[in-house]
Amino acid sequence: MSQPPASSKEEDEIPIPERPPSPALHTTFAARGVHPPTFSAFKPRDYRFPSTQAMTHVAWSCDGKKLAAVGIDKLTRVWNPEKSMDSRSATVYSGGHSDDVDYLSWNPTHPELFCTSSQRDRRIVFWDARQSRCTQQVSLKVSPVQTTYTPDGRSLGYISAGHQLFFLTYGKANEETSKEEWRTSNLEPQSATAVVFSPTGEAVVLAHQQEHTLCIMDYPSLGVLDKPPAHVGGCIAMALDPRGRYLASGGLDSIIDLFDLDEWICARTITVCENSIYGLSFSHDGEYLAIANAGTYIDICATETGAPLHRVPALAPSPTVSWHPSKYAIAYCGQTKAKENPTVAPVAVVSIFGLLE
Repeated sequence: MSQPPASSKEEDEIPIPERPPSPALHTTFAARGVHPPTFSAFKPRDYRFPSTQAMTHVAWSCDGKKLAAVGIDKLTRVWNPEKSMDSRSATVYSGGHSDDVDYLSWNPTHPELFCTSSQRDRRIVFWDARQSRCTQQVSLKVSPVQTTYTPDGRSLGYISAGHQLFFLTYGKANEETSKEEWRTSNLEPQSATAVVFSPTGEAVVLAHQQEHTLCIMDYPSLGVLDKPPAHVGGCIAMALDPRGRYLASGGLDSIIDLFDLDEWICARTITVCENSIYGLSFSHDGEYLAIANAGTYIDICATETGAPLHRVPALAPSPTVSWHPSKYAIAYCGQTKAKENPTVAPVAVVSIFGLLE
């Protein structure tokens, strides 16, 4: 995954987001009896790691007890943030990759299982956090950039550096063996830059940075169900509302579209950002959307109104953002830019904002 470009001196000043027109009364927090957290009372906690490279991805386990980060080397670091985020307190997983790790995904059905991928060694490696060694390595013919599990945790979509979507499936190779393992699927590759599976796993949504439409396909038949228009400049990030109401898509045009999953129409747009969108994530209750972008901040907006609630200052542009699966806390990462003083080197960063207690 490419590192977001360094910002100029003018971009260091975080702009104040413009407020949209007043929303319909029935969509407001007060009308629905929702009491939002006081996000302005929270402060970012930034953890620095000396490195010439960036942390490229962070993700929570499905139970929220573990936070993992990759990007600066061949290692995967996993913390229990409620105890400590000190670099020495991380559990380190090594030996699965021969080159730098770019991305990781936690299995949505098991809090100890996750996979990592590397564009350089062209591998997807599967891990059990209770073991120091990997459980399986899958060598590929392409460089994997992003991985996404199906809701049942038994299929995995991965997008290549050439913007092609491929699949792995978990199961027995034949009736004669009792061992289940990951293997390449025979499904036809699809053109995509980003992918998410529907909450039931019966559909998959594809987006491409050079296409102005999304592509909704049946899974696993991959028959096209719909192609709603989305972004003028192409789409590079998507996220699903845990309630199953909305799909959020973010593009190079700095706009976020919220699609109604019942009718696949754009229910509203969020225009709070001034930069290209890098990552999107819904809170566990679906009420809040976190937005990572090319600026040095993370935006938190109300899902039902699109209203900006808080702009979180960041040490660097983040390629991703991830809500905790049960608490009002987000994790994000990146790399600080080079300073005018040559003695001050850039550092990789993992940050947490919100309440974990």
